[in-house]
Amino acid sequence: MRRREQGAPLRAAMKAAGLDIPRLAARTKEVDSAGEGLSKALVGFIVGGGKSAREECSDRAAELIADALDQEVIDLFEPVVFTLRESTSTSRPRSVEPAKSVLPERLMDQRELAGFLRKSMSWIDAQIHDASERGETWPGLIYVGRSRRFNPAAVLDAMQRQRAA
Repeated sequence: MRRREQGAPLRAAMKAAGLDIPRLAARTKEVDSAGEGLSKALVGFIVGGGKSAREECSDRAAELIADALDQEVIDLFEPVVFTLRESTSTSRPRSVEPAKSVLPERLMDQRELAGFLRKSMSWIDAQIHDASERGETWPGLIYVGRSRRFNPAAVLDAMQRQRAA
């Protein structure tokens, strides 16, 4: 499920119910038939408005939060629907169109690359460290003065070659 309006309805429902994150987490445990509920950290990620907030959560988490707030799930969350652009049945000949590049046309800093790859910044640091111990430069790494910049195309190409090996 994806939270509506970056979680604004969630936070409004919490305020109306007089609940903060720890109390909402405790309330999810009360309404959970399994008696487990959600952790304070997960509730914080789901209802938060900062950088660590998550836009998506599991159906179970959405249902528990909605039940704890005595709200309808659909008022707080919207279902995530994946649609395929083409049929998965028997393929038919089609004209070849040039592929649109999803890569940015500029170098990235480490934070941007981590977000693009959906990896942590510490994972990137570890990869660079491992490559330097082998006497290599991590693919796509470019030093601009003392700052690191990364060529995302070179990084992805190296990751694909590594997976193929």
